[in-house]
Amino acid sequence: MTSTVPAPVARTADGSALQAVLLDMDGTLVDTEDFWWDAEVAVFGELGHRLNESWRSIVVGGPMTRSARFLIDSTGADISVGELSVLLNERFEARIADQVPLMPGAERLLSELARNNVPTALVSASHRRVIDRILQSLGPDRFAFTVAGDEVPRTKPHPDPYLFAARALGAHPSRCAVVEDTATGVAAAEAAGCRVVAVPSVGLIDPAPGRTVVGSLEDVDLPFLRSLITRLN
Repeated sequence: MTSTVPAPVARTADGSALQAVLLDMDGTLVDTEDFWWDAEVAVFGELGHRLNESWRSIVVGGPMTRSARFLIDSTGADISVGELSVLLNERFEARIADQVPLMPGAERLLSELARNNVPTALVSASHRRVIDRILQSLGPDRFAFTVAGDEVPRTKPHPDPYLFAARALGAHPSRCAVVEDTATGVAAAEAAGCRVVAVPSVGLIDPAPGRTVVGSLEDVDLPFLRSLITRLN
């Protein structure tokens, strides 16, 4: 699967309306953040290094190149970022070989968005090879557009992935609701000018203007996402 750009969606006459929903993947829709950490621990164990549990909140949610560089610098492992990225992707893919567990509320929310024809994009810092595997569990037909971390010059925490997705869906960023689980992803979405729902998976995220924090996707539905746009006008 590739991140081809679809025809822009029709704009609603109501300038305050929700135009698109942009969703993170790991830790937001699928319960895989533990899988990534397990892969990192295993790979570095084979390299003769033990990871500090406190590093987990630092590497979660970010681009693989940033996480890999941090772990190499922190451990002193004799491996390049490129070599480590290949090992981590291979170990993670082996971990998700069967079925990827969805986060509570993810199936219901995706079904509701599809049923109401809401333009929806998957915006992830994971590489395309990983996204395409996980899409088999999420349902690729539920997303009008997907963008991977290795398909943009700058991935999260930069705004580029969310700006790219909004443009592909013909939506203005300020009329897009983003659902994220990490501070890195929230920073990217807010830098793009989107309205953010944070569902923290690892580490705390505080409420802020333009940002709402909830405990679970079970608290998120289409009326709630629409209200994020209208309440700020």
